[in-house]
Order: sequence, then structure tokens, then C-alpha cells
Amino acid sequence: MRSFFFFLIFCCALGATGQEFDCLVTVNSDQIGQTNQQIFRTLEQSLNDFVNKNKWTDRLFSENERISARMFITVTSYESDRFEATLQIQSSRPVYNTSYETPVFNYKDNEFNFIYQEFEPLVYNPNSFDSNLVGVIAYYMYIILGLDADTFSLQSGDEYYRAAQNIVTQAQGTSFGGWAQETGERTRFELVDNLLSNTFREYRMAMYNYHLKGMDVLADNNSNGKQVIAGSLRLFETLIKRRPNAFLIQTFFDAKAEEIQNIFSDGPKVDIVKLKETLNRVAPFYSSTWNEITY
Repeated sequence: MRSFFFFLIFCCALGATGQEFDCLVTVNSDQIGQTNQQIFRTLEQSLNDFVNKNKWTDRLFSENERISARMFITVTSYESDRFEATLQIQSSRPVYNTSYETPVFNYKDNEFNFIYQEFEPLVYNPNSFDSNLVGVIAYYMYIILGLDADTFSLQSGDEYYRAAQNIVTQAQGTSFGGWAQETGERTRFELVDNLLSNTFREYRMAMYNYHLKGMDVLADNNSNGKQVIAGSLRLFETLIKRRPNAFLIQTFFDAKAEEIQNIFSDGPKVDIVKLKETLNRVAPFYSSTWNEITY
């Protein structure tokens, strides 16, 4: 019996990869017309290794648990070892009993400037801020981990958001943009600060209800799943009364607008009139998308 028990542990260990991400990083340098592409290819490979082979948590992830993500780095300026770029981040997670992956995060960071020399090792040290390249990428790894956790268990992403917040704290006072607390722009500071703030609790409640109680039941009970998703969207009405221009509302609908349109334009009917009224109140910047919802 003891031998069989240890055999089971061994088999489970074989199925666990340890690493948390299945992330594809793409570096695009088309805008700068650089003829020698080697450094960009080296950077791309180094970043893919960094995000996928680094150990970001204490958990063991099996192959099918790894978080799907994409990062698109567009280099807008390059001189010597100094890069100016934008960073588009996307992540998704599977929907129960389907082959569909639902988008969780879709965000563009326009202040991604860093120093990088070809072949330099990319090493994340949680106790120091040694590289803006490493710091920014590590920050978004933890944001993605936190958001993914929040879709499975209510407010379970805190430890990952705190890791991201620690990076923000270490980055304060550096010359790199995107970290400052008060700039009038939406920064990395504001994003993680909002995620951890009770002021924006409806956002995290919506993330949990929308995904686990809504999306994950659609395959078995489409009508109930839709009702829960519609109810989760109404949570934002409470939030906008408190914070009319909440950063997190924009990030939610940047990821979800097209999906919401598709969900409510097919299958069992819900009250589309009330749904559109809610959507136009909480996310008027996607009004043209909401107008496409039909049944």
C-alpha cells in the first residue's frame, strides 16, 4: 500500500511542470527600420525563456493548468543599448467543458523603456530593482497570475498583486516612466493599487462571478450562465457611482467587449433592453459594440 501511495505521488509529479505560463513573447522592430535584426531576435528568445522557465509561484502547475498569455513588444526607438517600446499584454483561461478560452486581460502599456545588452541574463530578484526590462515583465506576470486566480476563487489574487506592488515600490524614484504614483496618467502603480483597494471590490467580484459562475456553466446551462454574466455586469453600476471613470472598468471591457456581444447575440434570450442599458451606463466607450447585440 505504501509503495502504491508513493507511486501515485511520483505520477502526479511527472504531470506537473512547475512553470506557470504558456506565454509567447514577440518583439517587433519594423517601425525603426533596423537592418541588423539579431539583437531583437536574441531579446525575443531571452524573454520567452524568462517568462516560461522562471518559477513565479510556489505552486506546481500541470501542463493543462499553465496560463495562456501573449506579449507583443513594439520597438519604436533603439540606440546603442536603449530601447523605447510599447507592450501589449493578453491573457486567457479555459472555459469548463469547452475548447474555448475566454480573454481575461488585454492591456497596452505605452511607457515601456529599458536598457538591454545582447545576451545579458534576465534575472528577477524580488528584493531589488536591477532592470526595468525585467521589472516591467515580472510586474505583468504577477498581474496575470492575480487576475487568473480571481476568476477561480473570490479575491484569491492578493498574493500576486502584492508581489506586483512590491516591484512598483522598488521602481519608485527610477528614471523610467510608467511607475509613478501621481502623473495624471494611468500607470502600473494605479493598476495594482486599484486591484488591491476595497474601493474597487466590485471589479473582483465581477471577475469571479462572470468566469466561474457564468462562463464555466454556459456549456451545461446556457440560460443560467447568461443570467449570471448579466448580473455580474450590473456590479459595475455600483462601482461607477463611487468612481465614474474607474481604470479597472476600462481594462475589463477592453478584454471582454467582443465576447459579451457574442454571448448575448446567440442562444437563450435574456432581457437585451436592460442589458444594453447597463452596458451603456458602465462602458459607453463600447456603445457601438453594444448596438451589435441582437437576437
